[in-house]
Amino acid sequence: MRRYAKENTTMRRVVQSLLLTITVAAVSSPALARADGFVSPWTGANFGHSPADGRAAFGVTAGAMGAGIIGGEVDFGYSPNFFGSNSVFGNNNVMSLMANVIIGAPVGGQRGPGVRPYFTTGVGLIRTDIDGLGVGSVGNNDFGWNAGGGVMGYFNDHVGVKGEVRYFRNVKDNSTPNDFNIDFGGFHYWRAAVGLVLR
Repeated sequence: MRRYAKENTTMRRVVQSLLLTITVAAVSSPALARADGFVSPWTGANFGHSPADGRAAFGVTAGAMGAGIIGGEVDFGYSPNFFGSNSVFGNNNVMSLMANVIIGAPVGGQRGPGVRPYFTTGVGLIRTDIDGLGVGSVGNNDFGWNAGGGVMGYFNDHVGVKGEVRYFRNVKDNSTPNDFNIDFGGFHYWRAAVGLVLR
């Protein structure tokens, strides 16, 4: 019970930090009136963490870029069966929620067809969860960071597609022994994704 209370406190602090980061970015942006907003549902696959290689992930990213060059975004990702099949690990997943700065180049302008390469980085929550079919359970709420880049391509003023690769890593060393022999110390993975972009 004490462990779950501690995790809930950590999660609450991370969410508060995310909200503060987003608020500061919105208030301090000099080009807010000209912000180029977007929402992007995506699907992808994880790699770089052997149990997760090739396993599916999905989520949504939403943000805005002032003057089309610099802005902020919130990225939510969910990866079911990250550590392996339900028959071995039971219900298991990894969830991430990140508040990022995004820097892009509005090749072709901010309106109409165009291509936008971008770089993104930020901090937030990485939650790992394993419910091991009666063997035991592990749940960690960790402060983490992510960094990556990709390309958005717009067909017209409002619709496009994107492809990207991101790296995720936790900050805290969670190397406490567990029933699954998984080392959460320096937990990290990569995610490759493609998605629709609505501007």
